[in-house]
Amino acid sequence: MIDSSPAFQPAAQPTPDQRPGGPLRIAAMADLHIHKDRHYENAAVFAEVSQNADVLVLCGDLTNLGTPEEAQHLAKDLMTLRIPALAVLGNHDYHSGRATEVKDILRRANVLFLDEDETFELRGVGFAGIKGFGGGFSSHMLSSFGEDATKHFVAEALKESLALEHALQRLETPRCVVLMHYVPIAATAVGEPPEIFPFLGCSRLGETIDRFNVVAAFHGHAHRGSPVGHTPKGVPVYNVAMELMLKVHRRPYVIVEV
Repeated sequence: MIDSSPAFQPAAQPTPDQRPGGPLRIAAMADLHIHKDRHYENAAVFAEVSQNADVLVLCGDLTNLGTPEEAQHLAKDLMTLRIPALAVLGNHDYHSGRATEVKDILRRANVLFLDEDETFELRGVGFAGIKGFGGGFSSHMLSSFGEDATKHFVAEALKESLALEHALQRLETPRCVVLMHYVPIAATAVGEPPEIFPFLGCSRLGETIDRFNVVAAFHGHAHRGSPVGHTPKGVPVYNVAMELMLKVHRRPYVIVEV
């Protein structure tokens, strides 16, 4: 479990509502798709976020093709950030087979990746994260039956759900927040073509969220989905894909208080 360290602290002294007991302001965004030919597009965004939130969560597809060059561009933009940055990778970040290099570059920019048994705590709120995977929703979830390829697909979704469960079990905070790339409930995928729902996410992820004291979950991946939904037990789920945030909020992120 990782506690906040001096490298993650805001430059300014916290105001009263930022101290323990007050609301924690989470800035969330996903699907930045940083391109090798576009530089320094988000530096001003990260500076703005630093003034308005206590922590930034990045929910995958940080790069366009998963190359170190793209990660370097994002790392330079993150130099303007003055609050903790937590992240998970998305499918695009794995495309070039260099996800480890991408993560190493961004770790040097003080990004903490919530996988590989890492969690984070800030002022009584615990954070856990996974990439997630597809498989469909509710009674239409793909089952582990038939060809080996189908069984492998389902096994990947189960593995991600178990990874989230193990991370949440390690947190002892009264409130937990989850970030992932894939979609955990059908409601925030609405707006995308129904034909691609099985590839956007899986209800197994939402079922895991509902077994713990989660107060909010954030994801990306569904660029044309819906901004907010709820798990069967009522946990708010926020789709923070950048394209959707720009359409709904006219800025590439949302701020949620917990």
